[in-house]
Amino acid sequence: MPPGILTLADGLAEKATLSPANTGFMLICSALVMLMTPGLAFFYGGMVRVKSVLNMLMMSFISLGIVTLLWVLYGFGLAFGTDTGGIIGWSSDFAGLGHIGLTQLWGTSTIPVYVFAVFQLMFAVITPALISGALADRVKFTAWALFIALWVTVVYFPVAHWVWADGGWLFKLGVIDFAGGTAVHINAGAAALGVILVVGKRIGFKKDPMRPHSLPLVMLGAGLLWFGWFGFNAGSWLNNDDGVAAVAFVNTQVATAAAMLGWLAYEKLRHGSFTTLGAASGAVAGLVAITPACGAVSPLGAIAIGVIAGVLCAMAVGLKYTFGYDDSLDVIGVHLVGGIVGSLLIGLFATGGVQSDAKGLFYGGGFGQLGKQTVGVVCVLLYSLVVSYVLAKAIDLVMGFRVGEDEEITGVDQAAHAETAYDFAGAGGGTTARRTTALGETPTKKVDA
Repeated sequence: MPPGILTLADGLAEKATLSPANTGFMLICSALVMLMTPGLAFFYGGMVRVKSVLNMLMMSFISLGIVTLLWVLYGFGLAFGTDTGGIIGWSSDFAGLGHIGLTQLWGTSTIPVYVFAVFQLMFAVITPALISGALADRVKFTAWALFIALWVTVVYFPVAHWVWADGGWLFKLGVIDFAGGTAVHINAGAAALGVILVVGKRIGFKKDPMRPHSLPLVMLGAGLLWFGWFGFNAGSWLNNDDGVAAVAFVNTQVATAAAMLGWLAYEKLRHGSFTTLGAASGAVAGLVAITPACGAVSPLGAIAIGVIAGVLCAMAVGLKYTFGYDDSLDVIGVHLVGGIVGSLLIGLFATGGVQSDAKGLFYGGGFGQLGKQTVGVVCVLLYSLVVSYVLAKAIDLVMGFRVGEDEEITGVDQAAHAETAYDFAGAGGGTTARRTTALGETPTKKVDA
């Protein structure tokens, strides 16, 4: 987010003229970011086994419902209301979004408060959805829904204030996070680690094959994420007047391409193949890494960030087998590690000529910005990890976070949603059709011709 834009000074008095062009631009960006959550659902849904597809989709979609309502009721006020001690915000005008003028501008920007609020809402929606990939196949849907509500309230809303609100302590420190490296990706990745330490491993982890059931769905989801990410990053400047949004757009494309190639090159050298899963995962790693840096670096810096993130994230996904934690869909390896890489590399590659005059080590800025970035990374990581663990533990003690063993083996789709993703019964036109169940059985069944 741009320094100097996010301010509640003078009671949100209008300080600029409403720009229809920027307002339309930001509404389009908001819609693009909203599309990322269904894209994430497909990305994760394709990576799980058949018996968990619908549950994986629903773990993302339910965030659209829960977080939207909480954001309107109090989330926007906590994240972007009048600052209290650099830790949290609040404004009674934001409660329920009912006391905001239709043309009231957001701080010194040229867009209405409502437009800024809905843009930021989409960030709040996708962040807890990112966590869900670490928990595939084994958690209660009701427990997950409760966790979302609690987590955004005590983790996401405060951290968003620290990083992006004018009075937030990390914002005042000078930590650069253009569109969510700390507030979104490190936050979600650390939370994923905290929760899986509570819920434990899937039955059969490191023993049974747990391959993606639909790589085309994975690629579709990755494509939707890539498309929506242009709104995520370019829109975070809140206007299209000075070329900064255009730089963010270009850097997003460049870093994503570089990361995909970096991941594939590592994969070929390490495992001997270029896989579609590697291409999709590498692209997402690049998107994650460039998110905090897209307004601070040049396209050449974006290439470097992308390649480094692609290789390091590809290496990091194997850590779960080394350390024995079951991060089902590599949220830690991609989002936590990618967010850390992108945030820290700002301290090396920031040019001082785009969103701000802050320069990285390679551009004559010394170690100052790198130190600030390190503080932001460590503080958000530790806060999210500890609080997420405590929340998950409390839910586990009160209602149980994990489904029963029989339900996990049968599949959470049936247990939680009473549905299956694919109906194989009657899939042929002959006198006998064979259908495959989620458990791998192949009974025969007589059907009408």
